[in-house]
Amino acid sequence: MCSLAFLTLAAVPTLSARPLIAQGFSDVEFEVTHVAGNVWVLDSGRGGNIGVSYGEDGFLIIDDQFAPLADKIRAALGEIAGGDSGAPEFVLNTHWHGDHTGGNAEFAPDATIIAHENVRVRLSTEQRRGTNVTPPAPAEAWPVITFHDGLSIHFNGEEVRVRHLPDGHTDGDAVVHFLSSNVVHLGDDFFAGRFPFVDIASGGSVEGLERAIAHVLENAPDDVRIIPGHGPLSDMNDLRLYHRMIVETIESVRGQIAAGGSVDDVKAAGVSDEWDGWGSGFISTDRWLETVFLSLSGSEGDGPMEHGHR
Repeated sequence: MCSLAFLTLAAVPTLSARPLIAQGFSDVEFEVTHVAGNVWVLDSGRGGNIGVSYGEDGFLIIDDQFAPLADKIRAALGEIAGGDSGAPEFVLNTHWHGDHTGGNAEFAPDATIIAHENVRVRLSTEQRRGTNVTPPAPAEAWPVITFHDGLSIHFNGEEVRVRHLPDGHTDGDAVVHFLSSNVVHLGDDFFAGRFPFVDIASGGSVEGLERAIAHVLENAPDDVRIIPGHGPLSDMNDLRLYHRMIVETIESVRGQIAAGGSVDDVKAAGVSDEWDGWGSGFISTDRWLETVFLSLSGSEGDGPMEHGHR
């Protein structure tokens, strides 16, 4: 087994406004899948994948999608426990976007919310991305436990190791490793089989994202199961493919910038045939190439901030 040092402190290398309103959520259902050990994943197809730890200590969930889905999340937890409903003791946010934190205020009365310190900063203050303005979240949605480099939660008979990987998707990204279950939740550092959203205005960068994924690839157990922020359950081969896509795009765009190419030139050149189908999700091929261009050029751009991303 490979070293688990990728989530040790010493090893860490140094989207629309509020969540969508209740309208349109009535038909949403969660698919509940057992991943391994104590870990399940909830997928509604509408927001970030929710990781779940369940055992004798109760429930810990990773991300909580949207407030109107809170009761459906509770029902899905009840399905795992063999009952009608379940409530988490802990909610851990992988970053600040609304499709991952939108349910915080709903769960806060009974759960402790944990996140990187930058998540609390961004949830508690007005955020601007181009012409988009996101007002502060209500105070009850803010994390009450924050960390700088990381922390460990000893829950359901195993260590849940949480570490900050900086400036990838945002400046507040958390990677979560369930050590005994051998499952990692990568949040939105990993969009499985599709181009990622890199929120430059929130401190993200394509080079930081590449470093974060490379770090996991170099140090994670090769047989680890991976929960992406968006997309299906994955493994290390899927993550290697994703990393290669990022590296090849960065190299291509960097070369075009060095040759004097504009963002329109970069989009006109496109991507290789291997990645042609990766733009069918939230981030189109043009948007991905524009993001890489802006990130390498030191510009923020205007966003997309839709699809539930705050």
